[in-house]
This record gives sequence, structure tokens and C-alpha cells, in this order.
Amino acid sequence: MTTVLESLNRALHECLAESPQVRLLGEDVLDPYGGAFKVTRGLSGAFPARVLTTPVSEAGIVGLGVGMALRGLRPVVEIMFGDFVLLAADQLVNHAAKLRWMTGDQARVPLVVRTPMGGGRGYGPTHSQSLEKHLLGAPGLRTLAATAAGDPGALLKTAVLLDDDPVLFIEHKLLYGKDLMAGGDEVEKLPVGDRYPAYRLRVAGAPPPSLTLVSYGYPAELALQALKTLAFEHEVFAELFVCTQLAPFDTGLLKESLALTHRLLTIEEGTRSLGWGAEVVAGALEAHGAGLRAGRVAAQDLPIPAAQALEAAVLPAPDSITSAALALAR
Repeated sequence: MTTVLESLNRALHECLAESPQVRLLGEDVLDPYGGAFKVTRGLSGAFPARVLTTPVSEAGIVGLGVGMALRGLRPVVEIMFGDFVLLAADQLVNHAAKLRWMTGDQARVPLVVRTPMGGGRGYGPTHSQSLEKHLLGAPGLRTLAATAAGDPGALLKTAVLLDDDPVLFIEHKLLYGKDLMAGGDEVEKLPVGDRYPAYRLRVAGAPPPSLTLVSYGYPAELALQALKTLAFEHEVFAELFVCTQLAPFDTGLLKESLALTHRLLTIEEGTRSLGWGAEVVAGALEAHGAGLRAGRVAAQDLPIPAAQALEAAVLPAPDSITSAALALAR
């Protein structure tokens, strides 16, 4: 089996091998360290002139990446912890995302900013957050999320080699050790969409669903556990959409499902207020009418504690997803 980390690492190797325009830069990305989560291990040994270690300055790193992209390169920037991506928000929102529009399409910024997000490892309130919601509304910036339901390496490779606009690429820390999902006897998997697909998951052989679940990243793993619990213990049948493109979000992916279920539950690890799930629900209501019932599962609106028990109480879990789904289904 291939893990998410191995898939991402292999994709970066392939990107550097296939395109001389690709550059990789970030803090501590050189061997033997290979990055805080080892996604860049082996790259500097294989491509020493094109893998660059940088000072601890997120704004500087991303600004350098923007300049490289404007000069025809395809830079991949690693931000060591997603909590620090807001230090580079000016470069992302006011420069990378706008330059194509400010130049009348004469300048493109094929920049990918990779960063690990999320809790569950006891790293405390400044190293455990899911802050992507603060950047989802920036016009011109695409936000993607790695998933074990698909091939995260292929997703990353598409962003690096084929996307000519800036991309924020989210990797949840707890996904790195997860094996890629093959589907099989218990769960059916169907890709939905083209370049950056979502994955539609159902319990194999289940009756038509009465509930639509939507999630991304590691919370989708929790939602998948809830999907099975709902079917096997409560005879409530749902289908789960695991999204890779968070913004811009295409509500049309859910059209067929919502026409059948009329019930929507979003699951995310960012805080609940003003989050991604709220936008998905609002878009679904606008597109599919007032007959839709909807709910959201997310982290509590609190800083994430370092203590394991308190952290677990703040973050979503399979039980909280199952309870919310049952309440919505009934």
C-alpha cells in the first residue's frame, strides 16, 4: 500500500524530474531532515540545484515564489505549519492572486504553496489549527486539499505542472501515515469532476441514500467511519462526497445527490463560525431551494488545547458526526 506521504513525495520527485521549471523551497527541506513531516525527503539529494532551504520568513518565502513564477518558473513553496500561512497572506491575496487580473492576463503566477494543517497530535493552539477558511474567499486563489480517498500525489502534480494560477495546497498532518483508499467490498468509490475531482463514497450494496455528507482532508476519514456506523448500526444510508477543491467550490457536484436526499451535512475541522461548511450549505440552499435541510459539524470556536482530552473535546469526531447525521435524517 502507498501512504499519503509517499504519494506526495513521489509526486514532487516526478515534478522536478519532468519539468526543469519546477523549484522547491522552504524551511528545513534539505536532506537529511527532509521537512518537518518528511514530505521533501530525498529531493535535495536528487535535485541539489533546484531545492532551496530558506530563512524563517513565510512572507519572504512566498514572495520569492511569486517572483519566480512571474519569471517563468513553477515554484513549490512549503510552509512548515499551516498556522503560519497567514504571515504570507499579503503575498497570496494581494499579489499572487491578483497579478493575472491587474496585468490584463499578461502575467500568470503558477505557484503552489503546500502546508500541513490540523490537530490531533497535541501540538497546542499555535501548531494545530485549520486556518484555510481565512483564505477561501480570495478571488484568483485556488485551495486544494489532499485526501486518502483519491491520489494526493496526482492532485499535487496537476497543480504544480498544469495550473497556471496560484494554489494553496492543504495537507492534514494525520493523513500522512494513511494508506490510499482502494475502495473494495465495504465501500464503493466514484470520482466526480475533472481536473480536481471529488470522490463519492457509499456503503457497497446499500439502498439509495437519504442523507448527503460533504467533507475534505482528514475529517473525511472521520465522516467515512460515521457513514459505516450509520449504515451498519442504525440502517441510515448516506453518501459521502470527499472534496479536493475547496475554493472555488462547485455546488453542482452535489446536485444529483441533493435532489434525492434533500438533506446535507458538512464536516470540517476548522472552527464552525463562518467556515467552509457554511458556504457549502449557503450555495446548496441557493441552488436547490428551501426544501433542503442542512447541518454542520466542525471544531468548536475555541483555541485548540494541547492536552489530549481537551483537544478531542474541541475537534470533530465520528460520534459527533453520527449524532448530527441521525438528528438530520430523522
